[in-house]
Amino acid sequence: MFRKLYDGVIRLAGSRHAPWVLALVSFAESSFFPVPPDVMLAPMVLARRDRAFHYAAICTLASVLGGCLGYAIGYFLEPVGLAILRLMGHADGQKAFQAWFAQWGLWVILIKGLTPIPYKLVTIASGLAHFSFVTFVWASVVTRGARFFLTATLLKYFGPHLVAEFERRMGLYLMAAASLLLVVFLVLRGLGHG
Repeated sequence: MFRKLYDGVIRLAGSRHAPWVLALVSFAESSFFPVPPDVMLAPMVLARRDRAFHYAAICTLASVLGGCLGYAIGYFLEPVGLAILRLMGHADGQKAFQAWFAQWGLWVILIKGLTPIPYKLVTIASGLAHFSFVTFVWASVVTRGARFFLTATLLKYFGPHLVAEFERRMGLYLMAAASLLLVVFLVLRGLGHG
């Protein structure tokens, strides 16, 4: 099953529509969509390593624009923002996020924007907390840009070796990734209730 999905993503990554799909996924992931843009970015860079930084720029721009939508949802449409947080397992998340922003402020955006933790949590929570929009935007550009350009750089220069290794042990890496996601989810859930 994973092999078919993987092969399908690789085929899509080589199509002429791939940059538009990448932009759409990057935009949507920052506010409501559950799939991270790395799913498209990685195979696209591997298919066209000469376009690696172009694809990273598309990811960054679309992700920040999607983040602005997430911020607006939290800021102007609080019930919708809270509903999205509930769907993501953070029913009581507004108070926890507001406490995080009160204590850590900018660091919440800088740290979470670099990690695989769903960025939409940060964008919606930033709006709900009425965090400074200007600071939110520049911090998003820095963290999302760092994440996507780092990914593109690693894949551009070390991609073929990494792909060969991944394809050799795909099941093992997928199990490790699923385990890591479960741990992150449990930690976030614990922080939300703490």
